[in-house]
Formats: sequence, C-alpha cells, structure tokens
Amino acid sequence: QVQLVESGGGLVQPGGSLRLSCQASGITFSMYAMSWYRQAPGKERELVANISSNAGTTNYVDSVKGRFTISRDNAKNMMYLQMNSLKPEDTAVYYCNAKRSYINFGFRRSVEYWGQGTQVTVSS
Repeated sequence: QVQLVESGGGLVQPGGSLRLSCQASGITFSMYAMSWYRQAPGKERELVANISSNAGTTNYVDSVKGRFTISRDNAKNMMYLQMNSLKPEDTAVYYCNAKRSYINFGFRRSVEYWGQGTQVTVSS
C-alpha cells in the first residue's frame, strides 16, 4: 500500500520558517519525481516545487524562488520543503506528490500518488 505522509505544517508569523517533510512508503522512492503542491481556500491547487528522481533537477514557482528549497533523501524515502521568509499568501494546505512515467507497449504512461496534506498558516 502506497502512503505519502506530510508533516511539519503549522502556524507561523510572517517572516518565519517551516520545514515540511514527506515520508513515502510502498513505492521505490528513487524512481519517482517528487513535488510539493499547495491549495489555498477558494483557489486551484498549484505546483510549488519539484525535484527529479536523482535530485539533479529542481524547479520552483516564481512566487517562492529564493525563499523555498526542495530536497530529498532517497536512502530515507523522504522529501523536504524548507520554507523561509514566509508570507501570508503562502497560507495553504501543502501536498506531497510522487510521479513516475514509463513506457508500456509503446505508450507513455504515468502513475502518481498524493499525500493527505498539511496545513500551513502564516499570520500575525
């Protein structure tokens, strides 16, 4: 059974920091690209950051560049999101996502899994 379990969310003042963690089980973690998404009330879910399976490539949405850092530890089946200089607009539920693409009978397929989310609230 595949499980992605996020932790580390909470209430923090503007300018503060949080570190989110995602513990994966039931998958060969090192074969999956990993991502953090977030969804604020009344808004669509958006991609925050992603990291390739070997951690060689990372990408960030413009609004978090320079403030957030995504990382992973394949030996521990863990992914992290270090969030610094937090702003009220970062308030959202943050979700962990694992995705793997492969070729099956000549067709490109993908499989992905989601965590249950962790709430991050930035407020004074």
